[in-house]
Amino acid sequence: MKKIWGSLCVAATTAMMLVGCNHEQSDEKIHIEFFQNKSEAVSTFDHLIERFEKEHPNIEIEQNHVPDADTVLRTRLVKEDVPDIMAIGGNATYGDIAEEGLLYDFSEDPAIEKVIPDYVNMINLLGQTNKENNGIPFATNANMVLYNKAKFQELGLQIPKTWDELIDVAERIKKEGEVPFYFTYKDAWTAMIPFNALAGNLQGDRFIQERNENKTTFKERYKETSEKMLTLLKYGHKDNFGRDYNAGNQAFANGESVMYLQGNWAMASIKSINPNIELGTFPLPVSNDQSKNKLVSGVDTALTMSKDTEHKKEALMFINFLLEQENAQYYIQEQNSFSAVKDVLQNDPALKDLNPYFEQQKITSFPDHYFPASMQVANLVQEFLLKGEVEPFLNKLDREWNKIKERE
Repeated sequence: MKKIWGSLCVAATTAMMLVGCNHEQSDEKIHIEFFQNKSEAVSTFDHLIERFEKEHPNIEIEQNHVPDADTVLRTRLVKEDVPDIMAIGGNATYGDIAEEGLLYDFSEDPAIEKVIPDYVNMINLLGQTNKENNGIPFATNANMVLYNKAKFQELGLQIPKTWDELIDVAERIKKEGEVPFYFTYKDAWTAMIPFNALAGNLQGDRFIQERNENKTTFKERYKETSEKMLTLLKYGHKDNFGRDYNAGNQAFANGESVMYLQGNWAMASIKSINPNIELGTFPLPVSNDQSKNKLVSGVDTALTMSKDTEHKKEALMFINFLLEQENAQYYIQEQNSFSAVKDVLQNDPALKDLNPYFEQQKITSFPDHYFPASMQVANLVQEFLLKGEVEPFLNKLDREWNKIKERE
């Protein structure tokens, strides 16, 4: 009897353990990797993840940010080790990944209807042979002229709406003994700010497609861009090629120039140096036809996911959560960026002036987002500005482009 009782106890205990195990298994959290490439956005995403997990306690989102994220992601994709969800830049790297056919197609997903169509078109151009919508634009950035409102008021200046008005403003600032623009061309990438602002408006919307088809050249379409870059250089300071980005932020924050050609990403640094500075912004007016002057803006962060994730439903839930207006608004306020989500606009006093361009969709993309990374165009532009020779520069752009395309 003792043996039978003992056996029954063991059986009952085992059954209870199995029931317990099954119960624990049903309560296990679904674990999802969220790979993102911006170190400055880690804490912002941490907060959003915390919000999401409170609403969905059975889902655990693990944010993964690593140095040199683009290289790490490319390496993982070669091994077909694709993260569940990704937030990556809308540049050539995104285009290369989309072409590999590893990403989810959002074409039929209602999430893509939540964002401004121009930005969807921008990233779709990056994966030119892939006709799928493999990413959803989330956060955007923009080139602009930052200006010191106090100095503008002191000098009696109005925001220029045309190229001639811009040059007139620069001339008036110079005559007053002030520096119109603070250039930081020691860092080659900063030369891309005026390059993109000018070319984005002047090259024509179909330049990249037509260049790929050998229907046009840089020599044909980039002459005005190049000449106007040299004109702007006349209104810099005494050492345009000896100062880097950080020095430029410091100098502008301290009132050493009236205007500063940069992007929204510089604002946090400038304000940290001088919290009292009153900043204003306007797009660089590159044409004398106001209707042709658009804001150069690109996809800073695109949301995408693996087409083979085991947690498709939950991954889509998180992406849709990020696209909710309240969450998209939180992100852009924290990051001093703009949103690709419809009707989500900047409240920052310095950036509000640009809202009409987003509302009216008067935006055009960063030309260099479509250049092959190996072309190293920033170095070519920096060299051109140092030498000041337009025709050799344009010939070199065409030669370098052709070399890369021939190797593909």
